[in-house]
Amino acid sequence: MTLQSRLDAFKADFEAGKPPYNVPYSVIETMRRATAELIASGAAQRALKAGDKLPAFTLSDPEGNTVSSDGLLSKGPLVISFYRGVWCPYCNMELQALQEALPQFQELGASLVAISPQNPANSRKSVRQNNLAFPILSDPHNDVAAAFGLRFEMQDYLIELYKSLKNDLPAFNGDPSWTLPMPARYAVGQDGVILYAEVNPDYTRRPEPEDMLPALRRAASLSA
Repeated sequence: MTLQSRLDAFKADFEAGKPPYNVPYSVIETMRRATAELIASGAAQRALKAGDKLPAFTLSDPEGNTVSSDGLLSKGPLVISFYRGVWCPYCNMELQALQEALPQFQELGASLVAISPQNPANSRKSVRQNNLAFPILSDPHNDVAAAFGLRFEMQDYLIELYKSLKNDLPAFNGDPSWTLPMPARYAVGQDGVILYAEVNPDYTRRPEPEDMLPALRRAASLSA
């Protein structure tokens, strides 16, 4: 089953109000409105694209070790996934799919990292919950996401909805700003040039991990 088909099946159950979520339809309508407004804003079109240069970054993993884009690129191509947090079921399914594809990335000499604004404790939870063998990095204040053009401020009505659902992002992230990254996936060559980019203002839509393999194969052939 493809990643998107798994996401679609979850979305259908969620929107049908099935357990364990049992959300009223008004919640679904509010989430749909926020997604439609983010799509209409054109923010995704302003994010970094294939051909752009990667903004260099240094972030911490859950154990406090620093991980830099330069260090990762010194070993080979790099796959980067921006996700919202361990509280997002769509993100967890994507992380699981990336874990399944990790051997294919490694065969091509590529590293994989995932970046979210959540604090280290919640990054550790991401690793445990999804049985991940690749680094999860914390991006305080979504600063790296902003450098990629992915950070957006949540609408007031969406913040109120999250609060009513006890989804306390300031506590999750250690940041009072109520910002999120649009989910995004990048493949980057060793020269720091982005080879593949997909940004999803609709958080229920994610690319297949295999979609990046052609770009990674090109990168591997160039460095051979």
